[in-house]
Amino acid sequence: MACIEIDGVSVAVPVDGMTGAPSDAASKVLLDGVRATLTEPRIAVVGANGSGKSTLLRLLNGLVEPTSGSVRIDGLDTVRDGRAVRQRVGFVFTDPLSQLVMPTGREDVELSLRRRHRNRAERAAAAQAVLDRFGLGALADQSVYELSGGERQLMALAAVLAVDPGVLVLDEPSTLLDLRNRELLRRTLAGLGQQVILSTHDLELALDADRVLVVEGGRIAYDGEPASSVGFYRELCAAPAGIAGPRTTAEGS
Repeated sequence: MACIEIDGVSVAVPVDGMTGAPSDAASKVLLDGVRATLTEPRIAVVGANGSGKSTLLRLLNGLVEPTSGSVRIDGLDTVRDGRAVRQRVGFVFTDPLSQLVMPTGREDVELSLRRRHRNRAERAAAAQAVLDRFGLGALADQSVYELSGGERQLMALAAVLAVDPGVLVLDEPSTLLDLRNRELLRRTLAGLGQQVILSTHDLELALDADRVLVVEGGRIAYDGEPASSVGFYRELCAAPAGIAGPRTTAEGS
């Protein structure tokens, strides 16, 4: 498994339509001084909408850069060594249609393999092997718009895994799935050899993990084994004060 080091990371973005580097007076803090070392095979991140969990995941392959602090994947800095990090860390978005950019799943998997296999025949054979691995061979030449939500999610997953990343990051992968396809996703993830890190509102999916982080207000509010973390999160959600959103620097640290 990879060693992921999140060292004092804060992420702030401009507010009120401002551009450029965020200032202390006019920025929203999405993450605030987060520290964690992630080495377990299966890690889930839970939290309310706006808590910062998606931002945390997007740090792991450089989709988001820290405003301060650093993120390292096996010693590679996500900012300085971005290309090498993205070769190691695959990212699956919530909505597969934002990721499947080609007309068919076959073409999308082949697109993922274009650098690994320059020869067209070799690339086609490698893509077929990936599609067959996930039971998608019969769907490979259908329009991605004709696939069900679960089939699209599985196709997006296949396209990411085609290049065999060591770490797979998924941002709320079950949000758009019905129960049947959610269970298919769970079984698929359980059978992968990659280190899997995912954010989710599905607490059953979180309980499948080895470790669960609870993110609240841009910080890790709890970090532990699944049952205790999920229990903490349930209590947090039930608290009368509710769940606070990200703070702004104008509100104080």
